[in-house]
Amino acid sequence: MQLTPHFTLSELTRSTTAQRMGVDNTPTPKALEQLKRTAQMLEGVRSVLGVPVIVTSGYRGPAVNRAVGGATSSDHLQGQAADIVAPKYGRPYDVAKALVPHINALGIGQIIYEKSGSSEWVHVSTRMPDKPVNRVITIVVGKGAQLGIQDV
Repeated sequence: MQLTPHFTLSELTRSTTAQRMGVDNTPTPKALEQLKRTAQMLEGVRSVLGVPVIVTSGYRGPAVNRAVGGATSSDHLQGQAADIVAPKYGRPYDVAKALVPHINALGIGQIIYEKSGSSEWVHVSTRMPDKPVNRVITIVVGKGAQLGIQDV
């Protein structure tokens, strides 16, 4: 199912973890509606960057979210978030820095530059966090969060 010109339901629900575990990662009807909004936000991200955006993690059903160690309150559970990379643009750090000035226009509620070992990605969500200070942050797995987009 094509959600927007450049994003499909399949790519926003694809999960190697779900496949490996034999778990159905089909979104609920409510999550599907949120995924449509997330895909629209991603269209704007793609437009700002001027290059294709690759979704590395979108919707996660509860079993998949637990298996990947996702937070119990993760926006991925609701279809409100996507982890992305844009290799033709640059490092995820560069992507995050480029998106921050457009956060409101793009409908991004939260942007997180995340790093775990040698892996890095950008988490974008349509949900506005409860604390405005958590809107733009950097998270290094095992080391915690920092305000803003930091080159760590």
